[in-house]
Amino acid sequence: MTQSWSIFVASILLMVTLSCSTGSPSIGNGRAFSPQEPLSDKTEETIVKAIEATVAASYQSVLAPTAEAEIVLASDTNSSTPQGQQLRSTLISTPLPSVPLRSMNVQRVFPKVSFKRMVDLVFSNDDTGRAFLVLQPGRIEVFEHRSGDPRPQEFLDIRKKVSNNGNEEGLLGMALSPNFFSDGHFYLYYSAADPRRSVISRFSVKSDDLNSADPSSEKVILEVPQPHSNHNGGQIRFGPKGFLYISLGDGGSRGDPEGNGQNLATLLGSILRIDVGTLDSSGTYSVPSGNPFTESSNSKSEIWAYGLRNPWRFSFDSVTEDLWVGDVGQKGFEEINLITRGGNYGWNVMEGFHCYTDTGGPCDQSGLEPPLIEYGRDGGCSVTGGYVYRGSRLPELSGAYVYGDYCTGKIWALRHDGAQISEQMQIVDSALTISSFAQSPSGEIFILSFDERIYRFIR
Repeated sequence: MTQSWSIFVASILLMVTLSCSTGSPSIGNGRAFSPQEPLSDKTEETIVKAIEATVAASYQSVLAPTAEAEIVLASDTNSSTPQGQQLRSTLISTPLPSVPLRSMNVQRVFPKVSFKRMVDLVFSNDDTGRAFLVLQPGRIEVFEHRSGDPRPQEFLDIRKKVSNNGNEEGLLGMALSPNFFSDGHFYLYYSAADPRRSVISRFSVKSDDLNSADPSSEKVILEVPQPHSNHNGGQIRFGPKGFLYISLGDGGSRGDPEGNGQNLATLLGSILRIDVGTLDSSGTYSVPSGNPFTESSNSKSEIWAYGLRNPWRFSFDSVTEDLWVGDVGQKGFEEINLITRGGNYGWNVMEGFHCYTDTGGPCDQSGLEPPLIEYGRDGGCSVTGGYVYRGSRLPELSGAYVYGDYCTGKIWALRHDGAQISEQMQIVDSALTISSFAQSPSGEIFILSFDERIYRFIR
């Protein structure tokens, strides 16, 4: 690894030297050029090609380590910093754009981490290497994901609070506070009963144990009534500016009978953005001033985007900050959306690129945001949104958004150049029941499956 970096850096320095040097570098035939002798076009081309070959070879060597590459910067360390609060700086690769997408295989990881109904996995970006595994019935397990043989232990059990009477209900999502390493706060999305509702709450880690949460620390932030047991959304993540994003489905049943997707007076069928950094003792949040509907008296100010049926999983690209969403379809089409501020993504007027005719209403598409891509029932029956790969192990996936289907186990990857899809293909055809994807601090992607296993991509 060190040697590869040395070659890479040396190659770059050589290019700089050739562009401005007054010395006499030599090329393959041993001939030296004096500073007074101009280089011929042919000679320049020979030098450039030699350098490009060296750089490309060393670049590929650097970008293909056998394990995730992470470093701790000396400037990040502090002798007075409590355990677990040391910041970790991560190597994020930027592969050569000429590396195309290719087919992949999957490989099981963390063999002793095996649970029923695994639905979310989040990582602490600190020196503890903790990974928090969310189980739908209402438990969270924690393990050291960098360990060669990680063994999970219970982090939190709130099964008495959680309702999983419906197949899509339960403890569905977890997000760590942006200041998790100092404040110990984390946020959960779970279903509750009597009355049926979705609950967003804040909990805290015990002060004397980094691997155990305090069940009595709950502070309820938001409760949203749910008319039916399905289409709950369930993803929560902090965005680039430190605000909490929450996905909510249309309220369930079939075809959005209450019309929630197109109704800005309800939180259902939307992605919300709220500020939990201002929580008071009662758990009251605030609404960021940049939200799109703060000036409308007929709209919920928490809404960031709407017209969604069941946005089960969304994620932010750690480089571009784009917000990607997989929205589960009704009877024919699954879709991937790039979410923008105030966007209306069409449900239940549209399903994918198609008019949804079961409502019997007009198909007025004015003002609607089409999906980036869709697939039909030949691809599957329930999309699971994923992540943009920013790891270093697999340059073939770098910069590609990876997503899959819960029913078929198929996994796709696509690249988007900011204006359109530049590359897209199916990369895996598996037998997995893909409940969720996860991304480590180094940008690697993991796959959670209802076969009680966790996987990663390999060539």
